[in-house]
Formats: sequence, structure tokens, C-alpha cells
Amino acid sequence: MDHKTKLWMVFFFFSSATYCVVGKPQVPCLFIFGDSLSDSGNNNNLATDAKVNYRPYGIDFPAGPTGRFTNGRTSIDIITELLGFDHFIPPYANTHGADIVQGVNYASGAAGIRNETGTQLGPNISMGLQLQHHTDIVSQIAKKLGYDKVQQHLNKCLYYVNIGSNDFLNNYFLPQHYPTKGKYTTDQYAAALVQELSTYLKAIHGLGARKFSLVGLSLLGCVPHEISTHGKNDSRCIQEENNAALLFNDKLKPLVDHLNKELTDSKFIFINSAVIRLSQLKLQDLVKCCKVGSNGQCIPNTKPCKARNLHPFFDAFHPTEVVNKLSANLAYNAPAPSFAYPMDIGRLVKL
Repeated sequence: MDHKTKLWMVFFFFSSATYCVVGKPQVPCLFIFGDSLSDSGNNNNLATDAKVNYRPYGIDFPAGPTGRFTNGRTSIDIITELLGFDHFIPPYANTHGADIVQGVNYASGAAGIRNETGTQLGPNISMGLQLQHHTDIVSQIAKKLGYDKVQQHLNKCLYYVNIGSNDFLNNYFLPQHYPTKGKYTTDQYAAALVQELSTYLKAIHGLGARKFSLVGLSLLGCVPHEISTHGKNDSRCIQEENNAALLFNDKLKPLVDHLNKELTDSKFIFINSAVIRLSQLKLQDLVKCCKVGSNGQCIPNTKPCKARNLHPFFDAFHPTEVVNKLSANLAYNAPAPSFAYPMDIGRLVKL
């Protein structure tokens, strides 16, 4: 059996893996911070190009287009199912009538750790604003549960943080819009981002969070839009952008160790998206599934490819559901420490 065939077998094993969950969810609530990889509709009513509440997005999602930047479920949608929830966590923009006690999704397309990131596309909900929204939600939950019980409840929840890609793709590597590349070396910038993220994580901890899943960056230089925009001589990936992602990850992983030592009542884990994505890139060429416009998103109401389970990317930025499923399964039940450190989500929620 050749190497490529083995990789395909591993891919389909994990992408088709399911976990039988009986009874109540493994955590009482789930709070989601992030960008378009996790957004489920928070950008729909914003005056931004970074919104996808139209077909062909959602073509494989039961509710159709919802604002998810893929054909079906996102990685955190699938993790939500693996955790045993019988519903997806509602976006902050649409919590009316929702059970916020079970969690809220604050993620916003184009958002970053830095406030200015992604704003060339229009307004978004940066990490700082997501923290403000979470503060509001915690206050509402306290009123529902009682101030004597809210901390006990929040301590048991999972806090999923997947942000940082846009701080490079929609900030650092867009010098025509942002000055950061002229002010920082790539290493300095990655360090500044992780330091700022650390401040936000400590603030979330101060609001009752104790179980954190921090997702690293995938190989940014292998995103189709980056290859078409910055590639040279038919390059497969942009090494400078991949190196930037790896520098960020190399600083995020030690932050996990640092926070675990500093905040001894908590547990932080690191999900290594670069390793996960590397296994995916060996399976298929970097071909997007839909016809995209200048912003890298699917042109509204165009027909996407039929074999969506064979394409890593749905548009020029975002993975297809089949890739999200693989990523979610590896984050939840990691076969090796290289995928999740010092443990996977499945073990974290049992603590």
C-alpha cells in the first residue's frame, strides 16, 4: 500500500468517525470566541463584505445559509455534537429566545485579536468586543441562575478560542491597508498577538472560565486566496505566511504551559491546527469548490462543485465540512500529543 493511499485511509477513518453520546452534554455550556472558522451568523447584519448568509454557503447544512463560512457544519459545530449537545450554540446576534445558560457563540468573520484587523472589509466583532459581549452574557446568566450559583456553573463550561488567522491574512500581510508589517518583524508580531490574547484569556478566566481549548493557526500560506494573490512561479504554498503561522503556534503552546502554572484552578489546552491541516494537504490539491469573487468568497447563487467531500476548501479561504469534521475529530480525540497538548478536548471536559 503506497503512502498516499494510507493517508486517504486515515483521512476517511477520522472524517467518518462518530462518537455515541447518551444523556446530557459532557459540559453544561460552551462559549465560542473566534473568526469566520467559527462564525454562525454574527456578521449577517453588519455592513461588511465578510458575511455569507446566501447560497451556495449552507448547501449541506439542514437550515441552509446561516452565516457559516462553509458548505455545512463548522469544526466547532461538530465538536458541539461530540460533546453531546442536541443543538448548535446560538450566535450572540441571535440569542433572543435561546438558552444562553448553555452557551453563546461570539465568533465573527474577519475578526482578529487586534481591534483593527479585518476592518478593510467593514466592521466586525474583534476579540475585545467578543469579551464585552461575554461580559454581558455572564451578567444575564447570573440573573437567571442567581449570583451565588453562576460561578459554579461557568467553572464547568468549555471555552473554545480559535482566532488569529486574520491578524495575519487581513492585517500583517496587507501592508496597503495596515502598518503592522513595517513596525514588527514576523516574530515580534506573533509575540505581540499572543501577549494580547493572553490578556483576553485572563479576563475570561476572571468571569468564571476554567476549561480553555486554544486553537492554533493552520498553514495560512496554503490558503488558495493567498496562493493566487501572493504566489510566484506556480508556488504551492507561501512559505512566509506558513512560517508566520508556525511562529504564532510556537508561542501559543508555551502560553498554555504558562497559564496552567499561573492559573492553577484552570486547565488550558492547545490544538495544533498546523499539524492537522498538513495531514489534509497531502490528500488533495488546493482546489476551491465554488466560483469566488475578488474577496475570495463564493459568488452568490452560483453552483458549487458536486464532489464537496473531495475538496479541502469550499471558497478561497474556508475549509469544507469534510475537513472540518476531520479537524473536529482530531481535536476531540487526538491520536497523538502533536495534535492536542497536553490533552485533547475529550479529556479536558472530563476534568
